[in-house]
Amino acid sequence: MLSKNQIKLIKSLGQKKHRQQEELFIVEGIKGINEFLNSEFELDQLYTTQPIFEIADNKVVFINENQLKRISSLKNPNTALAIFKIPESKPPVESDLTVVLDDVRDPGNLGTIIRLCDWYGIRQIICSTNTVDCFNQKVVQATMGSLTRVNIYYTDLRDFLKSTDLEVLGTFMNGENIYTAKLPEKGLIILGNEANGISIGIEELIDRKITIPQFGDLKNTESLNVANATAIVLSEFKRRFIEK
Repeated sequence: MLSKNQIKLIKSLGQKKHRQQEELFIVEGIKGINEFLNSEFELDQLYTTQPIFEIADNKVVFINENQLKRISSLKNPNTALAIFKIPESKPPVESDLTVVLDDVRDPGNLGTIIRLCDWYGIRQIICSTNTVDCFNQKVVQATMGSLTRVNIYYTDLRDFLKSTDLEVLGTFMNGENIYTAKLPEKGLIILGNEANGISIGIEELIDRKITIPQFGDLKNTESLNVANATAIVLSEFKRRFIEK
């Protein structure tokens, strides 16, 4: 049975302030829930229409399809909704290649970037404090489980960049051609806001600017989507390492 208090809690987790207060977030759908169940994330409560998950009885609430629709944020809810505990944030390790996001606001973009990092073996993303919350439901949904394998760390980027010993590269419309530039095996790759790119305060702390060249004859395209740019940049970095 689904209580009014449970519904109220689930609905409240759609807002960042309530996720932070309760230290809880939502995962929907069989595949996504199983990814989190098989990770280090701790389950708080599972609401499901079918007995298909192997977890303790006291963690499960069986509901019907109408109740699932009532608590779900999806147009077509898939079988179950789970609440997991937000883990303690793990400080980044300054080694290997790391993606840094400066004020990325779109949940779909962040979710896709997390999936891309998982695909290319990038184990951590460092985000500015005004980058969208990685436990936003749309972000979680877009990661398709990759959030369980990529550490996301929010911090003041200026302070972090001032203290790092790693080379800092930023993606800009004008910079070294990524296909011909010498790329490091270890370093920080900064990608900026969807509309404004990398902020001036962060640009001041960048060692090298790189760009994805435009090949179209008309060159009318203003810029690449930040998630698309991430895919191209990570692909080129990894291609270089394979060739060495």
